[in-house]
Amino acid sequence: KLHSNPLSLIPPAALLGYGALSFVVHPIRRFDYYVRNEIAKTDPNFNTRAESYFLAGPIVMVYGLDLIGVQGKNTFIDRTALLALAGGFAGISGSVLKYTTHRLRPNGADHYSFPSGHTTAAFVGAEFLAQEYSEKSPVYTVIGYTFAVTTGIFRMYNRDHWFSDVVAGAGLGILSTRASYLVYPYIRNWLTHKDKNGKSTFIMPTYQDGV
Repeated sequence: KLHSNPLSLIPPAALLGYGALSFVVHPIRRFDYYVRNEIAKTDPNFNTRAESYFLAGPIVMVYGLDLIGVQGKNTFIDRTALLALAGGFAGISGSVLKYTTHRLRPNGADHYSFPSGHTTAAFVGAEFLAQEYSEKSPVYTVIGYTFAVTTGIFRMYNRDHWFSDVVAGAGLGILSTRASYLVYPYIRNWLTHKDKNGKSTFIMPTYQDGV
């Protein structure tokens, strides 16, 4: 139940690639400015922090559904490990990109615009919900991705990010979650193995008084 298709990494990688191309392809960068200018014309006073709550929606749904008895694809432990792994991939990669690209935000607040961290986190959660519950109903996938897309839109309307930042964040979020479903079985198999007698052994830290 844990394995993911390596080919599924291509679409999110393409989204991340689109964002990266905005640094060297002028028409893509000009589109960023066009979107920002259109937002400034239509909603010059828009301001909300609702995206900070929207990004957590899909993850809350995964554990909420499990709590009321709607079981996902994987066990609670595996599911939580997968989410932690995806968050690690996204967090480390996103931080490295922010500090190396040094892009100024549309509102001029700082130079950590690329990629959108809020959007990345939202799409990590959306893909996590899809991985766990899409086999139950496609409605779960639609709900999760609606939360994520709305998060990205709010980030642009708040002038916190450019369009290409948001697209790259979406790609990084999806890519991180799908990659975690791809590599986690190998990590789990390394931690859980059988001895020469065929007995399963699980490696985990323990604690004893005074030790």
